[in-house]
Amino acid sequence: MNNKVSVKKVQADAEELFRSGGFYCSEAIVSAIRSNIDPDMPAALVKAASGFPVGVGRSKCMCGAVSGAVIAIGYFFGRPDPTNPQDSDSIKCLALANEVQKAFRDSHRVLCCSVHTKGMDMASGEHKSQCIAFTGEMAAVAAGVIVRELGLVSLD
Repeated sequence: MNNKVSVKKVQADAEELFRSGGFYCSEAIVSAIRSNIDPDMPAALVKAASGFPVGVGRSKCMCGAVSGAVIAIGYFFGRPDPTNPQDSDSIKCLALANEVQKAFRDSHRVLCCSVHTKGMDMASGEHKSQCIAFTGEMAAVAAGVIVRELGLVSLD
């Protein structure tokens, strides 16, 4: 794991991964966090994020950028084995995931992709620009939480 992290670079990398067409939002966030924070994160986690774009499998429900951020939080703070709802890891992970989704809601009112893209042509520049921005924003939020909670050094 890298003990020095630039949240701004995580954001820029996630945005570029989406902009280039290589990844959708959720995949771009997990990939950028992997390359900047924990290169030992299994590549399979990026694959696991592949079902969340366009509001979970193109259903336009919860924004895929929020999903990607929550996946990254779960990787670092989730529990690997069954325990119980009072488990401290479970409580912490849920609180951090809530913090991440709340940051998005505070900025954009709702998590719903269909609300944010209403009236947009999904192939349009307007749609892509918005999603790039959401991707970068949520990559930065997740990276900031990870840096803070793991006591890493922020380079920004």
